[in-house]
Amino acid sequence: MRRNIVHSGADALIYEIRQIVAIAKKIEAMGVTITWENIGDPIQKGESIPDWMKEIVSGLVSENKSWAYTATQGDEQTRKFLANKVNERGGSQITHEDILFFNGLGDAVAKIFGFMRREARILGPSPAYSTLSSAEAAHSGYEHLTYELNPNNDWMPDLEDIENKVKYNDSIAGILLINPDNPTGAVYPKEIMREIVKICEKYDIILICDETYAHVNYSEWGSIHLSEVIGDKVCGFALRSISKEFPWPGARCGWLEIFNRKNDPIFDRYIKSLLDAKMLEVCSTTLPQLSIPRVYSHPKFLDHLKFRNEKFKKRAEKATSLLSGIPGVKVIQPKGAFYLTVLFDDGVLGSQMTLPISNPEVSEFIQTQIKTAALDRRFVLYLLASAGICVVPLSSFCCNRNGFRVTLLEEDDAKFEWIYNTLKSSIQSYLAS
Repeated sequence: MRRNIVHSGADALIYEIRQIVAIAKKIEAMGVTITWENIGDPIQKGESIPDWMKEIVSGLVSENKSWAYTATQGDEQTRKFLANKVNERGGSQITHEDILFFNGLGDAVAKIFGFMRREARILGPSPAYSTLSSAEAAHSGYEHLTYELNPNNDWMPDLEDIENKVKYNDSIAGILLINPDNPTGAVYPKEIMREIVKICEKYDIILICDETYAHVNYSEWGSIHLSEVIGDKVCGFALRSISKEFPWPGARCGWLEIFNRKNDPIFDRYIKSLLDAKMLEVCSTTLPQLSIPRVYSHPKFLDHLKFRNEKFKKRAEKATSLLSGIPGVKVIQPKGAFYLTVLFDDGVLGSQMTLPISNPEVSEFIQTQIKTAALDRRFVLYLLASAGICVVPLSSFCCNRNGFRVTLLEEDDAKFEWIYNTLKSSIQSYLAS
């Protein structure tokens, strides 16, 4: 072409969580049964939506208004409902004008970084969630900037690392938190979050908190929302969604809760640009928005959340117990979300290690995939070819540590135990090979 039409950040758009599916599908076509542990979709893993929630949604389908456009920012009554929920927490206070809906948080993330000045960088965690890290890298045209989550401190953010990077890189315009975290399952206590707020205030930068898993939280201290700690000086916003807590991932329904917008004219103008961009699309989907007040205020909703959190806590304990004690491997028990990260010690992985593959066609195919693979991805590919378990390498989460992420979503107890026993035996065999 006479003009290059490729965006400078195109190569940063990497989402291994989905991309590994292409390899797994080829292996599946060769006769291997695949157990999908790569993506956080509770429905695909067998979770049933409660009847009362289905009745709410089916009732809305019969209402004509659920078939119409809604306001560009989102349904006004839903936004008022959510603003009241924020204000009931007793922290930063907002109005319905501070709520902005999107077609899922993927849409929100694309807008957040797509309409941010290219020179402005957002410092995010490592390991990173791929949607956020790839979008930030793509918008800037450079590698995503990260701070360390420390596996020797329950995957807590390294506050000294954060402040040093903010202090000595004036391109950093904001800090990103994911709480509860994906992929580690860490949950940050109020003290940690307040320290990060102080850094943002000191250096006059924004704070973004992905709260997708805010109510999938089985820590001792429970859910800590950004609104509870951000105060009245720092500008920022929380990303919320119904994908994981109803759960309704197919609804593609997420929103921003915006704090202290009027404190800074630049931040105010930036938020307006997100609304203007949404206006060009008219609005986000109506039906899921309308369901939110009815589901959240249903008398069975809190019990629903409690039941799920107890379920995931038991699975986290079981999975951690099954994988603990393997030489060369570190496992930190998750406290939120529904993932577990398995970390290999430095130096334990080698390029000569293998797992037995019974299918000759699969064995031949996997050799073509491992030639340039990172050491942890190499293990993941052998695991896929040998046991049919599809997980995601930690190195694909913008991380220089070796490991992998697996879910806690399998509803069949016997299969759940098989998955983690197979992971244990596979790790042991691989490290011994």
